[in-house]
Amino acid sequence: MSDANSIQKPVKPVSDPDRDYAIDRTRNIGIAAHIDAGKTTTTERILFYTGLIHRMGDVDDGNTVTDWMEQERERGITITSAAISCYWQQKDEGLQKLFTGISHRVNIIDTPGHVDFTAEVERSMRVLDGAVAVFCGVAGVQPQSETVWRQATKYNVPRIAFVNKMDRTGANFDNAVLEMRKKLGAYAYPVVLPIGREENFRGVVDIINQKALVYDDSDEMGLNYRVTEIPEELKESASFALEELIHAVADRDDQIAELVLEEKPVEPLVLKQGIRRLTCSLQFVPVLCGSAFKKRGVQPMVDAVIDYLPSPIDVPPAIGQDPDDATKTVEVESNDGKKFCSLAFKLWSDPFVGKLVFFRVYSGRLDKGDFIYNPRTRKRDRITRIMRIQADKRTEVDSAFAGDIAAFVGLKNVTTGDTLCDESLSVLLEPPTFPDPVLSMAIEPKTRFDRDKLSVGLQRLAEEDPTFRTFTNEETGQLIISGMGELHLDIIRDRLFREFKVEANSGAPQIAYRETITGKAEGEGKFIRQSGGRGQYGHALVEIEPNERGKGLEIENKIVGGTIPKEYIPAVIDGVNEAIAGGVLAGYPMVDVKVRITDGSFHEVDSSELAFKMAGIFAFKDAAKRANAILLEPIMKVEVATPEEYQGDLLGDLSRRRGKIHGIEMKSQATILNSEVPLAELFGYATVIRSLSKGRAAYSMTPSHFEMVPQSVLEKVMDTKEIKPSRA
Repeated sequence: MSDANSIQKPVKPVSDPDRDYAIDRTRNIGIAAHIDAGKTTTTERILFYTGLIHRMGDVDDGNTVTDWMEQERERGITITSAAISCYWQQKDEGLQKLFTGISHRVNIIDTPGHVDFTAEVERSMRVLDGAVAVFCGVAGVQPQSETVWRQATKYNVPRIAFVNKMDRTGANFDNAVLEMRKKLGAYAYPVVLPIGREENFRGVVDIINQKALVYDDSDEMGLNYRVTEIPEELKESASFALEELIHAVADRDDQIAELVLEEKPVEPLVLKQGIRRLTCSLQFVPVLCGSAFKKRGVQPMVDAVIDYLPSPIDVPPAIGQDPDDATKTVEVESNDGKKFCSLAFKLWSDPFVGKLVFFRVYSGRLDKGDFIYNPRTRKRDRITRIMRIQADKRTEVDSAFAGDIAAFVGLKNVTTGDTLCDESLSVLLEPPTFPDPVLSMAIEPKTRFDRDKLSVGLQRLAEEDPTFRTFTNEETGQLIISGMGELHLDIIRDRLFREFKVEANSGAPQIAYRETITGKAEGEGKFIRQSGGRGQYGHALVEIEPNERGKGLEIENKIVGGTIPKEYIPAVIDGVNEAIAGGVLAGYPMVDVKVRITDGSFHEVDSSELAFKMAGIFAFKDAAKRANAILLEPIMKVEVATPEEYQGDLLGDLSRRRGKIHGIEMKSQATILNSEVPLAELFGYATVIRSLSKGRAAYSMTPSHFEMVPQSVLEKVMDTKEIKPSRA
């Protein structure tokens, strides 16, 4: 039904006149890449060149803006995604740019590269309009590069590529571009070329404008570069690259294709407009290069962010569901004049202001004092404080507009992925999805006083991090924490000690195994109790069979004729779910199982929900014992980069760890070993690889899939299933 009041009001403009920057001059971008590709350093250089900071920090010195946590500065890695805003105005340097002289606000999220913190990338990609994928000029496309690329593709995020570390020995720009096309399936073409290689890298060629941007060795800050004619030795390469770029764009853009077919010249601005159209529609990836550490090539990359990546109004409207009708979709248009709608994508406990709820505004305007509605809880809250986030600094603002990324203070009953909107809008936006934990560890407080603090600390950390779980092992009574890896759990323990002052003992990490079945079977469950008065009676029959890998659990009700009354079916389903959560082989959750409730019986007096729930548990376990249950273990994709002389030792070690070698690549200065190894065999691998290679090899791993545990290993797992805590 239409709102009569809204019909009488005049249509408001897309961009509210009260906002600092028009919505079309806003860019929401993420910096994402494999660990050590240079994301944080690149972000730091962007903040310096945009004038937000006046002194560039360094990851090794622990003084960068976006790595502000103590743990990040000590380890030299990014752990949590940090949001920050800066401003960029394209200068007129004799180069034709789409938005010369117009200032833009760029909201940046610097994301982690380590696989243990992949959830930070996942939720950031969910709310971003564009991304800068950073690649190492030497290593090219690495395993986590593929992971973040898939995450960006999953949420339809347009992106540009920045090949970093062009000053390093072995850097190869052409090879990096070819790997993007081969490994990522990207329609990637350079818009700049490097001038010089390795230690002689001194600038880039602007392919579109056919000019050279040369940095002066005497300028340590990289602030000034000269726009000159292309060096003679690069003119032919630059001309060929421009021709290749024009034809690549023409293949997918009708306007450029028309000019090419009519043999008319394609002017730089016209070509840039074509590249922008294709990039925003996910059909093209412009590739740039530079050296963030040596402060070269960063400004052209920021220009490319403005020129090619979309503003909030350049991307399709967000699509949500009607909370009362799952089949009905609702479009949320990026427009300040529409009703307010936002997505809470991150929670954080701030020691000074309390609980922060990070949100991305998709439509409308929110002012302090307004009420917002949470369709999940069907409750509304009054907004008392709105914060603009600058890494670890908070600035209070009066309003938030469409396209903004900001934070609420003091909201209760909000979880990651909640839609927060106008009460009359009624929409549920798609929340980000997160992988299940793969490692578990027992933890116990040292004293009774620590017990309360441990409970509070774990609750807050679980609210912040959707990949961190806590539960109690019913068999042993132990408190178990689960996460994405050894480093993840180590950071959790460290934060408990530093932020929540908890003294606790912890056990060795344990693998989060899964169970499944390989055969089809039937099972019967009866729960009958008689004790003089009213008894208990429940009876159910089920059929189970393997589901497709990755499809999860499916339960179907096939009862006909009322053999089990309709009101008891949910109880049977609850029983099946409970049995699945506890497994039948070693107590681990079951996955990829299809269950059909086929028959049963009831007693008019003695039947109850409890009785049918127990019958569901017994029926499923009876069937699962006959369906050849197996144990699954997480398999990791492992990439090892090593000098050639250590290749044999490392291959032998991977084989001893039950690893499968899938390929050996020869790159300049290194041999790349691609393999799949069970996670259970990778504990302490960092120490072993350093020992075998005298510290010269490095490795990275990403989750791949689950696989059946061999019989010889299964017996060990069954023997060591109980998680015993030891003093940390």
